[in-house]
Amino acid sequence: MKICHLIFTLASQLLVLSCFCQANPPWNNPLKIAWSSDGITFNAPVVFQDSSGVPSVIKWKGDTLIAAFQWFRQPQLSPTWDRVAVKFSYDNGRNWSQPKPIVVNGLPSNYQRPFDPTLTVFGNDSIRIYFSSSNGIPKNGLDATVNTYSAKSSDGINFNFESGSRVDELTKQVIDPAIIFFNKSWHFLSPIGSPQQGAYHYVSPDGLNFAPVSNIPSDNFHNWTGNFMIENTNELRFYGSGATIWYNYSTNGSIWSGYVSTNIQGGDPSVLKIKNNSYLMVYVGQPYPSNILEIASELKPIQIFPNPTQDLIHVRVDSKNLGSMYVVYDYSGKTVLKGKISSESTVIELADLPDGNYVLTLTSQTNESLSVVKISKQGR
Repeated sequence: MKICHLIFTLASQLLVLSCFCQANPPWNNPLKIAWSSDGITFNAPVVFQDSSGVPSVIKWKGDTLIAAFQWFRQPQLSPTWDRVAVKFSYDNGRNWSQPKPIVVNGLPSNYQRPFDPTLTVFGNDSIRIYFSSSNGIPKNGLDATVNTYSAKSSDGINFNFESGSRVDELTKQVIDPAIIFFNKSWHFLSPIGSPQQGAYHYVSPDGLNFAPVSNIPSDNFHNWTGNFMIENTNELRFYGSGATIWYNYSTNGSIWSGYVSTNIQGGDPSVLKIKNNSYLMVYVGQPYPSNILEIASELKPIQIFPNPTQDLIHVRVDSKNLGSMYVVYDYSGKTVLKGKISSESTVIELADLPDGNYVLTLTSQTNESLSVVKISKQGR
């Protein structure tokens, strides 16, 4: 979901501080990754990437996966701030490379920096990225000048801009595109606005020239912000956002059969079917907590302190949570510490870790996510 976009004027390399924000800017959220055997009930998620949003995951060349997302790693104006970045996996999603910002060669200098990335594969294993941008900088937020554009690549990092817009609504912005090839046609979907307004639906024979067809209806509870997924040759799914992440399914991309809720709370999901009985989801997780975190349920009180810390973290739980597991990740998503909560007051030593920010997760013995906390280690 587009929460905030910081617009850059690339020609002058100056940041235009036109920020169309809600209370929670996107750099306060991590991307998470979770696995499922049926595409409905997912295992406990872990952090996939810090300070990021708008993920898109595809399979490319056998077991290679590529994930694109909008990255907001500070400091501002750095190469990692408000950039589309990609990560690669060569073992079907179990391990991922470090993120790397993409390059879009030939993007006109006065265009907005690409945002809202969506990846697809087309002829001869080439990759096409679709994204939101505009010719010039909108003065009043995301307006009708914001359209969907595209670029193509042979390596997933270096892209060549394809001239002209792919989809242009004359009176409204086009953001958060989802695109897929299904049953001999390319399908394009973009949320119109509020959830009950549904989504634009366009089709194309070649992935470049799209024509509008009937909009996809919705209701107050299902936001068509997310991504397509092919379940099989007769079933196209769309995973979207709401009280929980959900999917709807169709045999033709136009008539949708009904909503199915998953057990995941979050937004803007991208789900990939790795093989039968194996589904991967990358999605926008809840905002990072800070300082001492109290779990909402009074049956499972958890305290994590001090935060920031110099060398150790205390984790206090009640007896119901003994035996739960903790994992500490750095901001690339790499595991740096893990262990078991063996007493009601457990100490986690951080002395051997470099100063910086980390994410601590607690998971119950039944794989229920108990806590996700951003922690900061500061030297003496």
